[in-house]
Amino acid sequence: QDSKVGVTMVRMGHEAFKADMSMRLGSGIKRVEQVLMAEKARVLREFDLTVPQYATLMALRYVPAQSAAQLARSALVSPQTMATILGNLETKELITRDASSLHARVLVCDLTETGRDLVAKADRAACAIEDDLRSAFTPAEFDRFREYLSRAEEHIRSHGA
Repeated sequence: QDSKVGVTMVRMGHEAFKADMSMRLGSGIKRVEQVLMAEKARVLREFDLTVPQYATLMALRYVPAQSAAQLARSALVSPQTMATILGNLETKELITRDASSLHARVLVCDLTETGRDLVAKADRAACAIEDDLRSAFTPAEFDRFREYLSRAEEHIRSHGA
């Protein structure tokens, strides 16, 4: 009897937790982000890239000659993680790292020709996921959705510590 009560209480606790979390906007955003990143990770495996490696290559595709610190901010990773990412990309011969002409102690990164070719192909696969997600919304809904996300980000930034 006690074990049935215990199981029932655990089940009720899980249900209450799930109900509470379903009403929290941050939890919903995180769930969608995890599903989206998992799907991107799945398609990027074909190119032997992780999502952070892809983000790094994309940043260099648009703005060449960036430092590790700049790339870490673009890819939303820590400087330590970026050091590992850059080491792996350099080993794969997708980037080069050379001393900056402005700061002797700073290395700037650039795509190699192989890196440019690979990121172009990987981006087509990643864009297909984004395009598919976008197709779930009308153009007006998509515009509102983007505005809501932007407003949420601005609100949190302006009210944060």
